Amino acid sequence: MSFAREGTVFILGGAAAVVIVFALALAFRSWPLWVAGILVLIIAIWIAYFFRDPERVGPRGDRLVIAPADGRVVMITPVEEPDFVHGRAIRISIFMNIFNVHVNRYPVNGTVAYEHYNPGKFLNAAAEKASLENEQMSVGINGGSHKVLVRQIAGLIARRIATYAKLGAPAVQGERMGIIRFGSRVDVFVPPDATVRTRVGERPVAGVTVLAELPQ
Repeated sequence: MSFAREGTVFILGGAAAVVIVFALALAFRSWPLWVAGILVLIIAIWIAYFFRDPERVGPRGDRLVIAPADGRVVMITPVEEPDFVHGRAIRISIFMNIFNVHVNRYPVNGTVAYEHYNPGKFLNAAAEKASLENEQMSVGINGGSHKVLVRQIAGLIARRIATYAKLGAPAVQGERMGIIRFGSRVDVFVPPDATVRTRVGERPVAGVTVLAELPQ
């Protein structure tokens, strides 16, 4: 199992805390410290689990829009997207809880043609207004005849959005695009005439599940 590089400090810190607490418990022969050590161990294991970064293999193709995030589809709605798409789009929103893999992936092939960071609030990421008011990072991908926008949105617990995308760099479908720490949401904006192949309540897998099919 590999881990996201953003988790290195947290994983090492958790391991160090486990060693220190158990060493103190052994030195002082204190049962409260043994209990504390077990609790710290559980937290350390969860931290490593949170930052897991598994390899993903799935369908690929220029007309396919692949899920950029693990989680649950909470909204599929037509919207106006003025910043990159400059018009109508279908927004597919995926909510990630603290147990999902939080590494995000490019949904389509193309070129990174747009980036915009917007500082904001930390509301419940599953809520509709989170797409407007929460801290977020938008990455626009130009696939030639189609534009697809991916938006990483911080949530109640998330306090750090990391994006690997660089303007002008290639976006490779299924490859790692970034990560959001500790609970969040990812929105995908596809053309209004795209065929949506998911529904609210489904649980997509990043880099594997097909969310939509782009028009020819």
